[in-house]
Amino acid sequence: MLVLFETAAGYALFEVLNEGKLEDPEELWKAFETPQNASNTIKLKSFKKFENMASAVSSISDVLEGKLSDDLSNFLKETINETSIRKDKLIVADPKLGASISKKLGIQVLSEKIVIDLYRGIRENLDSLITGINADDISSMALGLSHSLSRHKLKFSPDKVDTMIIQAIGLLDDLDKELNTYAMRVKEWYGWHFPEMSKIVVDNLAYAKVVKAIGFRSNAQECDLSDILPEELEKEVKEAAEISMGTEISDEDINNIIMGCDQVISLTAYRAELYDYLKSRMMAIAPNLTTIVGELVGARLISHAGSLINLAKHPSSTVQILGAEKALFRALKNKNATPKYGLIYHASLVGQANPKNKGKVARMVASKSSLATRFDAIADEKDLMAELGSTCRKMIESRLRFLEKGGAPVTTTDKRKKQQKFELISTKPQYNPYADIANEPVEAGPSGTKAKESDDSDDSQMEVDSEDTDNDPLSKSEGKKPVKEREIKEQPMQIDEP
Repeated sequence: MLVLFETAAGYALFEVLNEGKLEDPEELWKAFETPQNASNTIKLKSFKKFENMASAVSSISDVLEGKLSDDLSNFLKETINETSIRKDKLIVADPKLGASISKKLGIQVLSEKIVIDLYRGIRENLDSLITGINADDISSMALGLSHSLSRHKLKFSPDKVDTMIIQAIGLLDDLDKELNTYAMRVKEWYGWHFPEMSKIVVDNLAYAKVVKAIGFRSNAQECDLSDILPEELEKEVKEAAEISMGTEISDEDINNIIMGCDQVISLTAYRAELYDYLKSRMMAIAPNLTTIVGELVGARLISHAGSLINLAKHPSSTVQILGAEKALFRALKNKNATPKYGLIYHASLVGQANPKNKGKVARMVASKSSLATRFDAIADEKDLMAELGSTCRKMIESRLRFLEKGGAPVTTTDKRKKQQKFELISTKPQYNPYADIANEPVEAGPSGTKAKESDDSDDSQMEVDSEDTDNDPLSKSEGKKPVKEREIKEQPMQIDEP
């Protein structure tokens, strides 16, 4: 029986000399009580040292993930021959690593409760079992490997990917502010020389390209602006340049203005690249949330919450007003109406709704966004698709059409259970006056209560019949008289004598 033991220096393969001691876990500690007893229990069969720190980090990372690295695979193939593979068993601490070794190399792997006690004994007597390496060297190697391994985990941790989204959306907002500042400065600066062009060319990027192309307005007739502007705008710019009211500027002024235009053009190009990067990151990390609210709103929600996991922990009511905390607390303090939406107001679905329906749509979008965020945060990578987000978006769009036009909402499922009409069925028996027969004797109480009830019922029946007869024209023509009131005669109670 063989034992695979991973150290900070390399892989060690031990051979168990007395397998009978492994049968009793409670007495196993005596076999490693002293270094001499440990040497009589197991002995070192082979040891492979790591070549460098990078190789050690890579190998130990694979071991922690339960993967069989190439170094470990070659070490086991070189050490264990085919005869030992069929006969001996390999003791491995990690069950996942043992399963990988058994699947790829065909070695019988043992991973039971006794393995923990066995590894504890080997770890206590490691300096005596492995010759050539003392305890201080192993401790220093373990310290350096732990630092490198932690640095490797932080570098490739999937939980830190949302940090890239947070930094990207923050930089994108800063770029928008800086780009707007540069563009306004260029327009005001060049406006002294050619003020009419700011009303003709509204786009900041196109304005900067036109200024860089023509320079002085006197050169506008000679410049070809077809690559920048459409034909109509190009014609207007050239016509306005001939009759412009602007002042003359020097060459130094135009050079500085052109440098400002270069900044606008470069910042615009970088913003486009950053937006594409943010869009791809959002579709990779939170595809369902991106499908519902868009990449910009989704990234701002993640940035405001701190991480995707923190956003998934928030209820939908918090997601709805996320970003409007000041307005919320101000409303609670003054006892006014609380805000209906925060950052989610900029979602395209909320923007499509009428002002009276924006609150309802924002609540629906927040509810579905919360559900999609939880799925994105917890689901596996293979299940991370935008199907849930597409389904939720269709539901919201259907509800939005129902609110706007009053039509029937479209269901996303094939089967829809029809709601049945509610009917109240009374089980209380009703009185039928036509079933009243006076042949049987009627008991008279002390004050004649039952007789009085019968008189009242007969009177009501007589009145109904008389009204029907009066309203019937045929009865009037034939001269029929209304039905007379029936009299109920009281009969004396008969008592049978014994």
